[in-house]
Amino acid sequence: MRVEDGFQLTHFTERNAYLSDPVLPNLLKRVLPSKIANEIEHDLVRFGMEVNTSVRAISERATPPRLTQYNHWGQRVDQLDTSEAWKELKSVFFKEGIPGIFYERKYGEFSRIYGFVKLHMLVGDSHVVGCPISMTDGCARVLELIGTPEMKTTLFPRLISRDPSFAFTSGQWMTERPGGSDVSLTETIAVPTESSGDQMWPAYQLDGFKWFSSATDSNVSVALARTGDIKDGSRSLSLFLVPLRTPLIPQPGEPIPSSISNGIYTHRLKNKIGTHMIPTAELSLKATTAYLLGSLNHGVKNIITVLYITRIHSAISGTGHLRKCLEIAIAYSKVRRISGGEQLLTENAVHVAQLASISLVYRALTHLVFGTILFMGKVEANIASKDDESLLRILTAVVKAFTAEKAVSAMEECMTTLGGMGYMEEVGIGRSIRDGLVEKIWEGTTSVLALDLVRSASDPTTFRAFRNWGTKILDSCPLELRSKVRAPLEVVKAAFQTIDEIYGHPTRMSPLMPRPGLMVMGHAAAAAMLLEHAVWSHNVKTSDRDADTEVFVRWVNEGGLSSSLREVLEIAPGHNGERISMNSTLAYGPKL
Repeated sequence: MRVEDGFQLTHFTERNAYLSDPVLPNLLKRVLPSKIANEIEHDLVRFGMEVNTSVRAISERATPPRLTQYNHWGQRVDQLDTSEAWKELKSVFFKEGIPGIFYERKYGEFSRIYGFVKLHMLVGDSHVVGCPISMTDGCARVLELIGTPEMKTTLFPRLISRDPSFAFTSGQWMTERPGGSDVSLTETIAVPTESSGDQMWPAYQLDGFKWFSSATDSNVSVALARTGDIKDGSRSLSLFLVPLRTPLIPQPGEPIPSSISNGIYTHRLKNKIGTHMIPTAELSLKATTAYLLGSLNHGVKNIITVLYITRIHSAISGTGHLRKCLEIAIAYSKVRRISGGEQLLTENAVHVAQLASISLVYRALTHLVFGTILFMGKVEANIASKDDESLLRILTAVVKAFTAEKAVSAMEECMTTLGGMGYMEEVGIGRSIRDGLVEKIWEGTTSVLALDLVRSASDPTTFRAFRNWGTKILDSCPLELRSKVRAPLEVVKAAFQTIDEIYGHPTRMSPLMPRPGLMVMGHAAAAAMLLEHAVWSHNVKTSDRDADTEVFVRWVNEGGLSSSLREVLEIAPGHNGERISMNSTLAYGPKL
């Protein structure tokens, strides 16, 4: 039989990325002033269609980068070539105002929401261009806060530009071989030059080796380097702005210089499981010109601004990839017939139940991420309270880690709903899983972020703000709705009380507590944000109010909060020595 004969599979069609989303349209109606919501909706609907058409067509032409270290004359050139499609995808970001929207601040505190909704829709079809864009966003914010006047005049406009011919992107160089996420053993040394005292361009020379440099095709990068005694660990690190090539801004008509023009040598491109289109490299820095950002030996403090931003981008990557995978699974269910062709998957209760469980995770994560972005917008618009700032500090770590843990598992479920077709590379779910996996590592693993949360608890006001925020949402539930959700409300209330007890005494915390503690916080924070939405939906009597209530109830009862809470309660301070010892035995075998 020829392939054209016999049964023919029906191709599924994905819907508008904005209009079909089970969260975004109503979420924006709730959190945005009606004037802003009405003004941006047309743009979001337009872009929701373009993501599936013109953007996807570009994405399908993308190929991995190539590195040529030596030319045919034996000269070191380190020529990095990226595909035209990669460049076109970056242009899409610039033209759509990512990250420009964030800094134009046309919509004040809501500008972040607007821009991140567009990014959320883009993620699944942009080959992780959002990675260099996230670091560009972070670099722009650093320059906005601590850049010199000349940097703000010369570079900042390029980092936020909508014009691809003018726009710059930025990388971020922290990771080195000795420490991974621990930067205290950074080997790169910064030595002041004769112009280090220049108020506009305080120049230093960097020598070292950067083990992971994402976005090696960028124009600039922010980097940590040592300016004091190594005995002082991270307290002797400073933050620098590094031009990838010199001159930083070539004259019109001149060719783009090689990275070796600034003493940056590409050792090799990383061979990664996913994110294949991003030129991630190992770099040698030899007398590389760089410019000090902020005060000497305050590098970690100054780069935290970048991390807050890139961690939110990381969470958006998780929800964005899951959005696409879920839409593929739903679209497929509408055309695939089973039971001898008598039944669509949409009519099969078992299959629909699986899709509903995936949708539950997607809804919870999306509300969690965008709820955190609201606090980010307030901080950047300078209208945040002290509690808002504390919540952003906590939730940034929680959102990044929790979304990374939950999103990929849900994507795998999406893959199985298509059977063997889901495992095919052309469908796109496999690439989303591979690319989404990096979020479990990039910008801090879950364990690293869990320890970061413990450190933040040294200030008792930080977690007090989290408790007060959760209590306020729980108390907002009207009596009519409360009668329907009484049991889940008690579970969430218990979770917030437990979190307060755990982080209220960080010095007495069991060494086994940080990671389970973070997961409880993720479950509880997502539950609070789902409840907040359900209360609004109930109060304004939306057509989705019953579904919104059900999402809250199911997330609490079936999403893992109860089991996560039990795990935390079983970890009693001072009584974990036997378990810690057994963990070592299970991991490494009995001691000889």
